[in-house]
Amino acid sequence: MFKLQTEHVSLSHLQLSHSLREEAKKLEEFREKQKEARKKVEQQMDALHKQKASQYKKTMDSKKTYDQKCRDKEEADQNVNRNTNTSNTKHIEKLFSKAQQAKQNAEEADRLYQQNVTMVGKVRDEWLKEHIKACEMFEKHSMERINFLRNTVWTHLNLLSQQCVTSDELYEEVRKSFEQCDVQEDIEHFVNLRQIDDKPPALVVYENFYSGQRAQPGAPPSRPPPLNPRRGPLPDPTENNDVIYSTVEDAGYSVIQY
Repeated sequence: MFKLQTEHVSLSHLQLSHSLREEAKKLEEFREKQKEARKKVEQQMDALHKQKASQYKKTMDSKKTYDQKCRDKEEADQNVNRNTNTSNTKHIEKLFSKAQQAKQNAEEADRLYQQNVTMVGKVRDEWLKEHIKACEMFEKHSMERINFLRNTVWTHLNLLSQQCVTSDELYEEVRKSFEQCDVQEDIEHFVNLRQIDDKPPALVVYENFYSGQRAQPGAPPSRPPPLNPRRGPLPDPTENNDVIYSTVEDAGYSVIQY
């Protein structure tokens, strides 16, 4: 029974290892799934961030150009105003032409600057919207991860607890079999199972070949003369007393007991 239940416990441990491996596999699949989803969002956010940074730089460059063109226009207008009373008509026309060109350049820079500001605003809005979506998704992933991990560990502990209950039930079967064990009955069972006979073997008698009184078949054996009718000398107390000798005469035989 002990061997049988031990085998059952080992089989239950094997089943437990399969169950734990399945739970670990589910956890790995869940992690990989979230990893792939997070990677896609991160790539998209990285692309939007680069686009926003590029558009911002472009806008700042257009602002610098716009500021410079405005300063050029102001300088050209001041030159026209300073030379208003000049009698040189060609010089005045040249200053007016520069002022007009500076004005057109400033207006073009202003238009381009406003266009870039509008564009960077749109890119920022798109980035902000995707950023909010990414944060919401990451928050959702965190909640799913905590919940999934909690449930997985809960299942893991339930499997271990069930294994303890199963092992105890199997061990209880062994304890029940021990309760049926009776030492005296087991000894008697062994004796009854292994005994040869209920009587000791017969004595071997001495038969003198030259004696005329041979034992006839079926007749009881004759009593041989005693081999040593006298008791031996007493042992010396100074010698080893661990061996005790005694002579017993029984049916013509001397028995030595050690």
